[in-house]
Amino acid sequence: MDDYGLDINEVTKVIDNADVLIVRFAIVDKRLLIDTRMSEQEGPLIAVVPRAGSVEERFKALKKLRPRFALPEKIMSFMWPRHMETFRNSGLWERIQQRMISLGGEAMASRCNEVFQALAQEEHTEVLSAIRGGEGYQSLWERAD
Repeated sequence: MDDYGLDINEVTKVIDNADVLIVRFAIVDKRLLIDTRMSEQEGPLIAVVPRAGSVEERFKALKKLRPRFALPEKIMSFMWPRHMETFRNSGLWERIQQRMISLGGEAMASRCNEVFQALAQEEHTEVLSAIRGGEGYQSLWERAD
């Protein structure tokens, strides 16, 4: 364990070796999907996807997203317990970007940036909702009139 609440070396091994990886985030309900499988017709995939209700649901969603590929034997996953900016600062995001670029070429760099920005925006929206007592949240204190 380290300052991030997980074993960075183990997570790095997963990032470097998993065919399909889901990253869950503490604040954001959406997930980061990384699928490194490729064919003549399709390159690797990195995307923000909805949370799945079960493992079976995740496999079905993956099959819908990547119909030309057989289902993988397993989908690796880990939970990032901190903010998106901390994820970037940890070096893990850069590791993901480097792997995607090495597989799919320079075009993956802009796709990775889009995905990171989408996740950061999701997090920002969720934090604002929590502060404002939005849906799914309740205020602990309210200002007296």
